[in-house]
Amino acid sequence: MKSNAAIYGKKKFSLFWVLAIVFAVVWLVIAGAPFVFQIFTSLKTQGEFITGGLFKIPDRLSFENYATVMQGGFYRYFVNSVIVLAVSLTLLLFISAFAAYPLSRMQFKLNRPIFGAIVATMSIPIHITLIPVFMMSIRMNVYDNVIAVIGPNVAFNLPMSIFILTAFMQGLSKEIEEAAEIDGCGKFAAFFKVIFPLSKSGLATLGIYNGVVIWNEFIFVMILTQSQKSRTLPLAIWEYQGQYSMNTPLIMALLVLSSLPVILLYVFGQDKLVKGMMAGAVKG
Repeated sequence: MKSNAAIYGKKKFSLFWVLAIVFAVVWLVIAGAPFVFQIFTSLKTQGEFITGGLFKIPDRLSFENYATVMQGGFYRYFVNSVIVLAVSLTLLLFISAFAAYPLSRMQFKLNRPIFGAIVATMSIPIHITLIPVFMMSIRMNVYDNVIAVIGPNVAFNLPMSIFILTAFMQGLSKEIEEAAEIDGCGKFAAFFKVIFPLSKSGLATLGIYNGVVIWNEFIFVMILTQSQKSRTLPLAIWEYQGQYSMNTPLIMALLVLSSLPVILLYVFGQDKLVKGMMAGAVKG
């Protein structure tokens, strides 16, 4: 016969999971409801939205808003966003990995001062650099070009990425790297053949996080570009709000299309994201 303590412990454990599930469902509703209403609103006509309001399910699904958005230069904004994301993220991850490797795996005199200086740059407010970055883009003749946006994206996300990857690489086994060096691998070869592959979960986590940040970047795009040929989706949303401020369904259609890549990034990368976070927690 089970003791009262065992029965009480089992009930307490079951109650915990019930509360956890209830909390998860409530949080899912709170977090997902805005996106659901956004989709429903984007499928309404302007007249139906005015008469039915935000919470009314559309009587007939209308894709006219999506067609209008696609005809209004969305493709150009989208391509610019993809270019900025791909180039910025590639540079960011490789530079972070190259910097984190010696800081985490090698002992030299300036190791800690350099790491401390990198961490200190995380406290620099982004807004105090806007004028210098603007002047540099003009001097370098890259103003109103996607290249002007890529540089700041990499620079301002680099310190945090190096900080996280350094901590991640410090937890990797040194025996595997030493075995590779015994087999004739130099530091450079050991990095690419051992450390870099072992850091894939950490790099994936950084890639997803920084990918969302870069995709939603607004301030540098607004300051460093002025034409449609160079601007990205956050600026498209801003411009559409000025042109179609009264057409809420059209704005919602643009928001749905703009958020889809980020949602897909999370859907297909969530396993890597969880593995990277768990690995960092265990190794930290």
